Amino acid sequence: MKIASEQEMLEFGTTFAKNVKAPAVIELIGDVGAGKTTFTRGFASGLGIESPVTSPSFTVSKSYAAPDGTILTHYDFYRLGDPGLMAEDLEESINSENTITIVEWGNSIENILPGSRTIIEIRLEDDGSREVTIKSPNTDSSTEPSTEPSIAPKEFLS
Repeated sequence: MKIASEQEMLEFGTTFAKNVKAPAVIELIGDVGAGKTTFTRGFASGLGIESPVTSPSFTVSKSYAAPDGTILTHYDFYRLGDPGLMAEDLEESINSENTITIVEWGNSIENILPGSRTIIEIRLEDDGSREVTIKSPNTDSSTEPSTEPSIAPKEFLS
């Protein structure tokens, strides 16, 4: 799916959130500046969260409460080669029944992430647009991703 602007990325996040129920895990993959935090801002808006959503690059995680009691916890492991105690914090978030967990730069904690997570890959194109791919890893031993994401709204599946 092609996303042409920051506004479209916000709208994509908002629409995506309306189809996700806790507990859920979303892994965002993309280079610096690809739009991962912009997607998360839109996602938070879709949950009804009104507080400003900012990148947790320096704090590693930030949590936001939605009006219905859902907690959105946003992690950014970019600066952590070794997640240390944050791995335990992430596991608690993943296992919480009322939490939606969004993870950026999850390479160092990939063994903690559930197979049922949804992966959103955002690739910056030469024209400034973004190409977004949604997938979910297989739950078997295959390395090929499934084409049926666990929580992806049907309108976003290619």
